[in-house]
Amino acid sequence: MSAPLGDWSALLRRFLDDNLAKGLSPSTVTTRQRALVRSIAWCEERALIPETITLPILERYQRHLFHSRKRNDAPLAMATQAQRLMPINAFFRWMVRGGMLAVNPAADLELPRLPKRLPRHWLSCEEIEQLVAHVAIYGDEGLRDRAIIEVLYSTGLRRAELIELQLGDVNERQGVVFVREGKGARDRVVPIGARGLAWLVKYRDEVRPNWRLPGDPDDRSAPLWLRPDGKRLSKNQLTDRMKKLLGEAGIDKPGACHLFRHAMATHMLERGADVRIVQAILGHAQLSTTAIYTHVTIAQLKAVHAATHPAARLLRKSDDDGAA
Repeated sequence: MSAPLGDWSALLRRFLDDNLAKGLSPSTVTTRQRALVRSIAWCEERALIPETITLPILERYQRHLFHSRKRNDAPLAMATQAQRLMPINAFFRWMVRGGMLAVNPAADLELPRLPKRLPRHWLSCEEIEQLVAHVAIYGDEGLRDRAIIEVLYSTGLRRAELIELQLGDVNERQGVVFVREGKGARDRVVPIGARGLAWLVKYRDEVRPNWRLPGDPDDRSAPLWLRPDGKRLSKNQLTDRMKKLLGEAGIDKPGACHLFRHAMATHMLERGADVRIVQAILGHAQLSTTAIYTHVTIAQLKAVHAATHPAARLLRKSDDDGAA
């Protein structure tokens, strides 16, 4: 039986179920759910039902998001505002396709313009060496942390992609890791360097077996990263751990796991890697996303410019003539 059109909760459940049935990743569905729960609560406070929603009403909600504040009284980032608005369009589009509404009131909703910011912080090679030297004080847990740091830096994996790795996702013979349903539900194979692979294997073979709880599966589908109590390491626990280690190592830079992703892309491009290769490793759908890292090659660009630009050569010739 279909839900009454005014029953927001029932409509939301059906929408999310359809999303899962169509193959959207659970994380995408969860993100949509959180955004829509907020927008539906706003509508219900105003006694609004789906068929009464218009573009001006949605623009009122957009202004509500713009003026909203977080617990620390900071405004919502433009990216957060956009993330909360995009599922609304998908929700009403789904109702139109299902014959529940004649038109989609969100079709012409203009999303916030997102600034294209360059990465502001990443780790230098020296800082990474400083960090991996520090984690050795933590024994087996430090060995696991070293393996995580090496994998993050070698592969550029996102935090969620690293946490979701299973034992069977590591191909030691080929020197690659398999990322299942990364961002955008896209699978990809990522190369891992010899050093990163060596530390991963050392953790997997020497530390992880001592932490695995009796009766827990130890097959290819078992989670790779564990805590000392045998439970699976979570995303938030990993972030907290990396922040703690960075602080202890005297590295005062905002961020945690993503610093290694920035470092990997930056260092590869500095050393002449093709941006499309870096794009494939990072799992970016658009080349423009990867291109933000090319700013780091400015020192190389300046050197080439100085060596090849006619004006630069004329200046050097003039200086030489003057010296003669």
